[in-house]
Order: sequence, then structure tokens, then C-alpha cells
Amino acid sequence: MYLCGQGPLDPTTNRIVDGGIAEQTERVLQNLSAVLEAGGSSLGQVLKVTVFLKDMNDFQKMNQVYSRFFPVAPPARSTVEAARLPLDTLVEIDAIAAVE
Repeated sequence: MYLCGQGPLDPTTNRIVDGGIAEQTERVLQNLSAVLEAGGSSLGQVLKVTVFLKDMNDFQKMNQVYSRFFPVAPPARSTVEAARLPLDTLVEIDAIAAVE
């Protein structure tokens, strides 16, 4: 599966979640997980992710949350700072995952 960038939108309100980079990263990864599961995959089958950050100074806080979602053998990851993300969010993540 090739997943386009997921943002920090709450699926019940369709609004960006309140809070900073930690809260937005948590929501992005929850959204990514839901899309993967709907397509017959899971976070455990992710092979590669790209993290787009509005500010690279947020890397450590993002990584703390990210590590909880990928606790063992995390997938290959690239992290880049983007000048501007959709809806002025702080983080967006895309992924490539295997499907069984």
C-alpha cells in the first residue's frame, strides 16, 4: 500500500486536533493506522515512512510519540522540514506498507 500524507484531522470533527506537535503526531499516526487497517495492513507491516515537519526543532517531541507506535524494529524513515504543510499543520506522515 502506498499511503498519501496523513494529517492531524480528527475524523469525527474533520478539524485539526488541539495541541502541539505531540498531539498532532499522535492523531496522524492514529489516522495512518486506521487507513492501513481498512486496506488490509497495519503499522506492523509498514516498510517506509516520510515525516514532514513544519519545524525540525519539533523532531524530538515527534519522535517520542512516533516511537510508541513503532516500538520494535521501526520502518525506514526520512524526516524533512517543509516550508508549509496543508492547513498549516505541524506534521504530516506518508507510508509504504506490505499487505497480506
